[in-house]
Amino acid sequence: MSDLGTALALVLVLEGILYALVPGGMKSMMRSALETPDQTLRVTGLIVAIIGVFLVWIIRG
Repeated sequence: MSDLGTALALVLVLEGILYALVPGGMKSMMRSALETPDQTLRVTGLIVAIIGVFLVWIIRG
């Protein structure tokens, strides 16, 4: 369970850094996401999640 907490904390760190370094880029990305069709966001999210699981599987053995 501590691994999950660590992973979530790392996500917060990375997102915080992005908002701090490139706030305009993050706003632009949000506008782009709002204009993207739901189906495209679903498929992209699923693909990224699968890649993430695969990477965790490879790293953790």
